[in-house]
Amino acid sequence: MSSVLLMAAVVAQAPEAPEPTAFSLNPGGWVALAILIVFALLIWKKVPGAVRRALDSKIALIRDQLAEAEALRKEAEALKAEYEVKAGSADKDREALLERARHEAGEIVAKAKSDAEALIQRRTRMAEDKIAAEERSAVEQLRAAAADAATKAAAKIIADRHDAATDAKLVDQAIKEIGR
Repeated sequence: MSSVLLMAAVVAQAPEAPEPTAFSLNPGGWVALAILIVFALLIWKKVPGAVRRALDSKIALIRDQLAEAEALRKEAEALKAEYEVKAGSADKDREALLERARHEAGEIVAKAKSDAEALIQRRTRMAEDKIAAEERSAVEQLRAAAADAATKAAAKIIADRHDAATDAKLVDQAIKEIGR
C-alpha cells in the first residue's frame, strides 16, 4: 500500500505537459468547429425542412389512421348495439314462437278432445239407434208372428164354428158396410 501512495505522490508532482494545438485551436475548439460545419451543411441542404416535412407527413398519416380507427370503433359499437338489439329481438321472437306453439298445442289438444267426445257421442247415438231399430224389428216380427198366429187361430175358430150359411151372411153384411 505504501508503494501506491508513493506513486500517487510522484504523479502529483510531475510537471504538466502542454496541450497540443493546431492552427491555434485546442481539441475542444476543433470539435466545436466540426459541429458548426455539420449544422451549416444540414441547414444548407435543407435537412431540417425535409425532416419537418417527413414528420408532418408521418403526423398526417397517424392522424388519418387515428380517424380511421375512430370510425371503425364507432362502426363496431354500432354493429355491437345492432346485434344486441337483434339478440334481444331474437329472444323475444323465440319466446313469442314458444308461446304461440304452446297455444296451438293447447288448441290442438282441446280440438282433439272435443272431436273425440263428439265421435264417442256419435258412435253411442248410432249404437243406440241400431239397438232401437233392432228392438223395433224384433217387436214388428213378434207382432207379425202374433198376427199370423191370431189369423190362423181365428181362421180355425171361424172354420170350426161357422158353416157356409153363416159365412154367406157375414159376407153380405161386410158388403153392405162397404157400400155405406
